[in-house]
Amino acid sequence: MKKYLLPVVMLLIFETVAVTLWLSKDNLFYLFNFSYIGISISLGLFLFVRKYPYARRIVQLLVGTYMLVYLGLICNENMQIEGFWYYLFTGVFEAATIHYAVAKIFGPLIFGRGWCGFACWTAMVLDFLPYKTPVEPRKRIGWIRYITFACSLVFVAALFLCHVGNIEKIMFRAFVIGNLLYYAVGIVLAFLFKDNRAFCKYICPVTVFLKPMSYFSLARIKCDKSKCISCGKCERVCPMNVKITDNSRKRENGTECILCMECKRACPKDAL
Repeated sequence: MKKYLLPVVMLLIFETVAVTLWLSKDNLFYLFNFSYIGISISLGLFLFVRKYPYARRIVQLLVGTYMLVYLGLICNENMQIEGFWYYLFTGVFEAATIHYAVAKIFGPLIFGRGWCGFACWTAMVLDFLPYKTPVEPRKRIGWIRYITFACSLVFVAALFLCHVGNIEKIMFRAFVIGNLLYYAVGIVLAFLFKDNRAFCKYICPVTVFLKPMSYFSLARIKCDKSKCISCGKCERVCPMNVKITDNSRKRENGTECILCMECKRACPKDAL
């Protein structure tokens, strides 16, 4: 039963967040929202423990589609980084600010970049492309993410500084157009670099929040050196080029780990 501890713990964490926000904000939506996400993630972890091959993909579709279609397109909430800046500037702790606080700023202290591996609606689509394992060495262009991060901030700040009207409508349009651009750029980069996760490595502005916080993550992939035979299979299947057999927090690309568990699945000695 010990192997089912992680799904249970993850469910309890999300239920705690759900109940806390429901009672503090007096809004039943938060109970539904975080309960749904928690149940979806726990289901995926349960299926992974049961060695179901598509466990993570199921979670991606359940959570990613819910956030993109229901929260974004139906409820007109901009859940992208521009939505975070919008609510931050208005001083309202709602929607995108809560989402970012839980999934991308403070949450990574517990589950690292698990968001990228299990819930991101951009990666949800990109992971269906053919280049699941990087073919070429990692490029040294990760600095581009800081430019996209700054552009998102300047865009929203300019709307407020210029006193633009109908900002809510502009934010919704920015969500739709932004997602289309993300998908287009992500697909082009995937085929250009033969790497499904090229967008995540070089362009995604959200990683500016995720990387420093995930450095201190409690949930980490660790290697049992007594079992490891240095076959290199784990690192060959890693979509983020992480030096998995190095247990140091300073390991190469350590803050890029998305907890996809592909390395653990590939290990012939169950050393991870």
